[in-house]
Amino acid sequence: MKYMLGSVLLLLGFFSANAAKVDTVAIYSKAMHKSLKCVVITPDSYQDKQQRYPVVYILHGHSGNYSNYITKIPAIAAVADAYQMILVCPDGGYNSWYLDSPVDSAIRFETYVGKEIPSFIDANYRTKASRESRAITGLSMGGHGALYLAIRHQETFGAAGSMSGGVDVRPFPNNWELSQKLGSYKAHAANWDQHVVVNQLSRLKSDSLSIIIDCGVKDFFIDVNRQLHQRMLEQGIAHDYIERAGAHTWEYWSNSIMYQLFYFHRFFK
Repeated sequence: MKYMLGSVLLLLGFFSANAAKVDTVAIYSKAMHKSLKCVVITPDSYQDKQQRYPVVYILHGHSGNYSNYITKIPAIAAVADAYQMILVCPDGGYNSWYLDSPVDSAIRFETYVGKEIPSFIDANYRTKASRESRAITGLSMGGHGALYLAIRHQETFGAAGSMSGGVDVRPFPNNWELSQKLGSYKAHAANWDQHVVVNQLSRLKSDSLSIIIDCGVKDFFIDVNRQLHQRMLEQGIAHDYIERAGAHTWEYWSNSIMYQLFYFHRFFK
């Protein structure tokens, strides 16, 4: 499968006569009173002043930043060309989990990434400004963030994905400084219950979002992903679910992101 994917990437590069443009911009958050950097990748055809494009928002993981994808998976720029889409990689902070924290009023990343950044991108780029032309995905913390934001902001996003997502962090109460965002699990269990993806499913109808989830079988998040998948089946929520060989690594995500972008390309079409 990896060989086949590598062949696809070579073809993408062959048919993209010119390279996509990679910019780094600063986007101000009124909710947090600060600016954060964001990578925006536009296809070469963006020079055509008449054309508008769908957008995929791609969220980084814990301890990562806005530049992770373009530095670790530079081939995604060729996908922007091949699929004629804009890719946006915002900064979600070191460990925000893309939440509006119930215990720290300075942390408002649900508002920032779920509302403020799409508004900025639509105002400053030639986008197709509708939920049918917006998707969001991410890895690890970003996988949690993508599903969490898409489910809670279905007016903004029409499709969502997760790669090795921390879709239920309650089994990990002492990890990743989560208590700084939610309070200690022992004292604030309700905060944890209210801010995990698996407990957002009641907001979904069977096909209200187009969803793709994947996780490596050796990933420490595999059990919570399997549990999410089972609950979605029980509730009749349509989705694609994939398990493949792999762990919580950039090697795995370099493969996954290509499948997810193809999935979103088909959704936009």
